[in-house]
Amino acid sequence: MKDFFSIIGGMGTIATESYVRMLNHRVKISRDQDYLNYLLVNDAQIPDRTTYIKDHTKSNFFFALREDILQQAQLKPDFMVMPCNTAHYFYDDLAKLTDIPFLNMMRIAVHHFVDEYPQEQRIGVIATEGSIYDHLYVDEIEKVKRTVELGGPEIQPLVTRLIYTNIKEKGIVDAELYHHILRTMHDQYGCKVILLGCTELSLAQEKAPDHPYHVIDPQSILADVAIELEQQIRAGQNPKEVVQKYLYQ
Repeated sequence: MKDFFSIIGGMGTIATESYVRMLNHRVKISRDQDYLNYLLVNDAQIPDRTTYIKDHTKSNFFFALREDILQQAQLKPDFMVMPCNTAHYFYDDLAKLTDIPFLNMMRIAVHHFVDEYPQEQRIGVIATEGSIYDHLYVDEIEKVKRTVELGGPEIQPLVTRLIYTNIKEKGIVDAELYHHILRTMHDQYGCKVILLGCTELSLAQEKAPDHPYHVIDPQSILADVAIELEQQIRAGQNPKEVVQKYLYQ
């Protein structure tokens, strides 16, 4: 297969399914051959990211990701993507494993926020406890001279319930809970824009988009970027050149 990219997924599986659905349904097609070429690694056995980030005595998810990336690198995709925000805890170490371009979903999303909302100096962030604990998005947002609002102590338990109890454990999206979280971040903490720092939250946005709030959805943005890049590569452009503009440091 030529002109393809690799998806390092399975964190969790139905969130990855949502990412693939975005890829497939956003491409304009009139025949089978118009769809993108990609390889999906749905590694459902990768240890929980938040559990390790908060307690290093627990199973380290780096090694499973390392194996997945090295396996895919042998196939020489045009680039790789990893639709899991919290797994970007090891992004720099993983990117060093191969010379295949490895897109950073978090950095792409943060730069999209700056481009889309240039007047906004502050953004709300909801994410896994692991991402919040290690300041993953806080650090990236501060690099672009913006500030972060995480909300009060009542926010994280609600977000964790939506991600883990509802989506990961039951496979359902509690739309009412999702909208309540967004409304609280907007009304009580003044967040005009809210970043969805977990792909389960991206799934919630896909399934329950009927709300009035402005969100930055990294998984959705990553889908659009992958489509743009792969279509340019298919049209004959050099893979390393077209990917370069999204390799933010």
